[in-house]
Amino acid sequence: RIIPDAFGVTEMGRDLLAQDYLLKQVTASLMYPEGATGRAFWAVIYRQAQEQFGTTDIPVDTFNKVWIVPARAVVYEEGSKAVITQAGLKVMLESDYMAMEHHVPGPTAQEASSAGQEMAREIIRAVIIPVLEKEINEGRNFAQLRQVYYALILAKWYKENLKQSILTQGYADQKGVQGIEIGDKGAKEKIYARYVDAFKKGAF
Repeated sequence: RIIPDAFGVTEMGRDLLAQDYLLKQVTASLMYPEGATGRAFWAVIYRQAQEQFGTTDIPVDTFNKVWIVPARAVVYEEGSKAVITQAGLKVMLESDYMAMEHHVPGPTAQEASSAGQEMAREIIRAVIIPVLEKEINEGRNFAQLRQVYYALILAKWYKENLKQSILTQGYADQKGVQGIEIGDKGAKEKIYARYVDAFKKGAF
């Protein structure tokens, strides 16, 4: 449901799932009204709601999915060696990511169901996303995600520049995971159960 079976039994697959689950938790905690960022977030929500609608009693859907996408990556090459000198990750609302992928200007009229929902998205972009992006690129919570990202950059470089190597010929694009599976084959189902539990009870 959330990751291909073969990938889900590898350390990388398990760790990416765990990091995505953590992303949901951190995003929700940033919107929690008792925290500093949450207080700022809701203060802006209420102020703009009052200005635009004359009331703060409006339904605001803050269940906006966020996506982490690669930003600019730079690899320094010297012979058969490569060093990553720059590799950032960008955080986007799902609606913005889908708009970018499908080359449309933004949410459709159906997706932007009300002015209140679009207002919430704008405030999430302004208040939550910058804090989240800094945490993902610098914070301890997402160190594993950054390691996976660096590994993928180097793997791509390796495949493109060392096509004749025995490793590339034997393993590249083979979808083989034999020998690198994790002991707990049910790890992805356990993480999925946490997603469901967080969705039912509330993440923060």
